[in-house]
Amino acid sequence: MMQSQLMKHTTALCALFVAAAMGVMLYFCANKIVVVADVAQDEVVQAAEKGGRTGNSVGTGGKEPKAEDDNRIAIECDSKSTNYFCVPIPADVRVEQVTIENHYMDRELWVSIAPEDMSDKRSFYENNGVYGNCERVLDGHFQVEKKRICLQFQLTDVYEYYSIFEDNTLYIEFVPPKEVYDKIVVIDPAYGMEDTGVASDTVAAKEITLNIARALKEKLDETDIKVYYTRMDDSNPQDKDRVGLAAATKADMLIRIEVGSAKSSKQYGTEAVYNSRFFIPGFGSVELADLLEREVVTAISGKANGLLEAGETDTVINEATVPAAAIKVGYLTNGQEAILLQREDYIQRIAEGIYQAIVKAYETE
Repeated sequence: MMQSQLMKHTTALCALFVAAAMGVMLYFCANKIVVVADVAQDEVVQAAEKGGRTGNSVGTGGKEPKAEDDNRIAIECDSKSTNYFCVPIPADVRVEQVTIENHYMDRELWVSIAPEDMSDKRSFYENNGVYGNCERVLDGHFQVEKKRICLQFQLTDVYEYYSIFEDNTLYIEFVPPKEVYDKIVVIDPAYGMEDTGVASDTVAAKEITLNIARALKEKLDETDIKVYYTRMDDSNPQDKDRVGLAAATKADMLIRIEVGSAKSSKQYGTEAVYNSRFFIPGFGSVELADLLEREVVTAISGKANGLLEAGETDTVINEATVPAAAIKVGYLTNGQEAILLQREDYIQRIAEGIYQAIVKAYETE
């Protein structure tokens, strides 16, 4: 008898669940509301490098040129009637053909549309502007390419966003990062482009720092920590932009990855540089630097050289108003460390050390 009642109860719950699920599906189908695919800046770069999208690399080094002035998108602001920034989409475009790209280092949002038929897309945006709440949008242009049209919007700051696609209109609500994420970290792989850092015959410091950042990203992507990267390609953002990213996102910490160099080839080991100019009570730059050095040295079974105050040339660390430290992962001028810094397993161990430092930093707070 008891078993029969249990089966009836289970059947009723299943039926209720199915009905609820069907109701949700029917609601979204009836209203044609679909969340649009979004791509973060670091993911855009990786897609391009792997042979996916082309022409989408970000930063000052590989970014496409801005659209010409005659491709400006008309903007009609009416923030009182809606919270959304509204972008009209041609009627023959399906939601899966629309991608939003957050180019946060450039403070730009790109809406990429790749329809099957590219005809008349230029005239569509020559005749149809954007509208709604444009308080966080400074300007807009579009570019027409062979297989896509790209709408590029210059924003007032770094934002995350919510988006829906309904009745051939893309609705975007811009949100400060701290309203979306509880934990925010900025990772700054040093150097880039012509600034190679110290270089040996086979590798440059800019490649090592980028490789570490990529290995670190794989680990941090599995956590609830939101991470912004100042570069994930061979670009070289200005120091003020690297610092500005931490300020704009109200990051909990900024970690810069560097490679050491010395006149003596005998110099080797790991050290951390901290911001001594901006005091933060509790968990500050010194504590972050100490964690970074201890965890990286432990991970690589290396030599700790201690903590150093940032010098005059350490602009990114000196100008940061959040806990900030640079971890120098080894000396490329030392023959043995130069070999180690080119090994994948060694790169992974350095990344693990930085990862552990970040995790323990949040446990300490």
